[in-house]
Amino acid sequence: MLLHVTYNYRVVVLSGVLALFTAYVALDLAGRISAVREQLRVWWLIAGSTAIGVGIWATHYVGTLAFSLPIPILYHYPDILLALVVAIAASAVFLVCVSRQQIGIRPNLAGGVLVAGLLCVMHYIDLHSLVLPAMMEYPLHLVVLVAVFSLLVSFLALFLALRESNKQGFTIGKLLAALVLGCAVPLLRRAAMLAVSFQLVKNPFSTQHTIRVSSQQTLAISFTALCMMSLAIVAALMERAKVEHVLARVAIHDEARFQTLAEAIPQIVWICDANGRTTYLNKRWYEMAGTPEGDDLGDQWLRAVHVDDRAPCMEKWQKCMVSGETFEIEYRLRDAAKGYRWYLNRAVPLRDEQGTIQQWFGTCTDIEEQKHYQQTLELQIKERTEELAHANAQLQQEMWEKDSARRSLDEQNEKMMHALKERSQRATLLAKMGELLQSCHTRDEVFAAALGFAPKIFPSRRGALALFNSSRNLVEVAGEWHECQLPVTSFEPDTCWALRTGHPHLVVVGDSTARCGHAAGVKNTYLCVPILAQGEALGILHMQATDENPSLGEAELSFKTTFAAQVGLSVANIRLREALRAQSTKDPLTGLYNRRYLQEMLDREIRRAVRSEQHLGILMLDLDHFKKFNDTYGHEAGDTVLRETASFLVRSIRVEDFVCRYGGEEFVIILPTADLRAAEARAGRIRSKLRDLVVMHDGRSLGVITASIGVAALPDHGMNEKELLQSADAALYRAKREGRDRVVIADAPITALQLTAVASNTSA
Repeated sequence: MLLHVTYNYRVVVLSGVLALFTAYVALDLAGRISAVREQLRVWWLIAGSTAIGVGIWATHYVGTLAFSLPIPILYHYPDILLALVVAIAASAVFLVCVSRQQIGIRPNLAGGVLVAGLLCVMHYIDLHSLVLPAMMEYPLHLVVLVAVFSLLVSFLALFLALRESNKQGFTIGKLLAALVLGCAVPLLRRAAMLAVSFQLVKNPFSTQHTIRVSSQQTLAISFTALCMMSLAIVAALMERAKVEHVLARVAIHDEARFQTLAEAIPQIVWICDANGRTTYLNKRWYEMAGTPEGDDLGDQWLRAVHVDDRAPCMEKWQKCMVSGETFEIEYRLRDAAKGYRWYLNRAVPLRDEQGTIQQWFGTCTDIEEQKHYQQTLELQIKERTEELAHANAQLQQEMWEKDSARRSLDEQNEKMMHALKERSQRATLLAKMGELLQSCHTRDEVFAAALGFAPKIFPSRRGALALFNSSRNLVEVAGEWHECQLPVTSFEPDTCWALRTGHPHLVVVGDSTARCGHAAGVKNTYLCVPILAQGEALGILHMQATDENPSLGEAELSFKTTFAAQVGLSVANIRLREALRAQSTKDPLTGLYNRRYLQEMLDREIRRAVRSEQHLGILMLDLDHFKKFNDTYGHEAGDTVLRETASFLVRSIRVEDFVCRYGGEEFVIILPTADLRAAEARAGRIRSKLRDLVVMHDGRSLGVITASIGVAALPDHGMNEKELLQSADAALYRAKREGRDRVVIADAPITALQLTAVASNTSA
């Protein structure tokens, strides 16, 4: 059968009173324990945890006695004592957590959980101490709910205790916190009781170690708990009074010590309250201000501040009092002996435990000399700064000039490198042109090569080559490049100053001092360089500047001079080779080809005639009675006859024919493509016209000149040089034997068959 619980409300009220008193004692002891030194903290923890534990145990035990059942109830006193031990342990954990205010969140959470667990254990040990003919049932969900509620009460107790632990003595906050905790503990007990149901059983139960509690015992337990907690509070109050007495003595001592130190400090020391009114000034102020001690308190000190500094000073002071920042300002104070001087005023706030400003402590320091030094230093710094700025400006100017010079040098180096590269390219081209000119055989080839290389060597210049004609009375333009602007194609040599002087002639644009006649109308700068070969002028190299490159520098002048010199040197080499060739192939007296050239030329003509199956005629001519000219008129007259005869023979042949002096007064005429009859006819005409030649020497005629001529032809008289010359020579001697002044055709050569026949006849 389910039993219904009833309550004795007078006992419930007594339990609530015990809970409120226990909560207040716990909060008060928490603040006390957190304030004592380490040595006393252990004893206060033991005594405080015992008093609070007894209070908690008494609260719960009396609360247990408040409910009644319609059956007799006994109490198992070993369980009651065990519950007391658990309550003391929970109180000890609570006080340890509160006294260690610097521990972290996790240890506090662990302490709260441990306190809540011990309280739950104490509740159910109390319930277990009940001995009655009924069975108690604990629904799991209600037990969990009680455990959660116990945990919340524990955390609330720790929070309130930590909050009030720094407050000493009786406070409204501490009383309200005790009310909250005092209500929470009975509610926790009530919840624990509601979580139990009683089921009546008829089984017998043991009454060993049990007691029955009466109303007098309940009052005795409550009174004992109240006494123990009151003793703890009285002890705390006595300790606090003792500490306050000691602190008061220390404060008096500190005040005297502070005044001694304040008077010993050479600066002005002042103190003001939280409202900003001055409450203390040391003697240094009165000595400076020249006022009696006790004056200038409150706001009277402002009279000593310079009128121009009062408003900024008060504004800064009001701002610092509101914000709580350190007050620091410089202003002028009136010194009774020295007049206004600069002072540095600095003050810091003094706060209580809650952070509220209680007082301001400040000092005033005479900084007149520092100000003077500062002004002097600022003036020196200003002067030094100006010097540094000037030096910096000069340095920047120098750096700019150096940078500009470096850039200019880089540009010059770049231009120089470009110029060196161009010079190298030009030198390479000049070297290639020199190699090519050395291989030229004629002057035309030289000038053609020069005109081909000139645009490459001088790509940014216009130019032309002008050469003497064969008569050397005119200079004709042989070629030009880049559309050279020469107004004439030929000009007289005297119109060019380079040909007159034999040196390069430069005419700068706008200079009309000595302009060349062949360059009349040329608007740009131009240069004429004579082309010389063995001291003889062959022509000029004419160069003109362009609008893009308006000048002709000295470096270019050397290239142009070298260019002209190479052309002249090549022409001189060709002339030298021609002279050597002429000396080796021509007769110096008559100017005709000599016998050596005859052999080379005749062999070549024979091969060509044989290759093309053509004829070749040979005339061998000898002057009749030539010794008579030498003996009668002298050797000079004989030389004259030879020269005039040679000139006559050159005029009497075709362009493709050759005349050679064979030796002495003998001449050989080669007639390509002429057969034997044509050669004979040509010889007859030469012989007859030679008789009409009149040769004068020293103003008189040397008489009639006749010649004997031998005629031979290819292939009639042989197929090689030796056979043909021997046949012509044999015919010449026949003509002389037969009376001279005649033409004789060579006999046909004897074949091998004819030689055999002649030999047979001779043998017979």
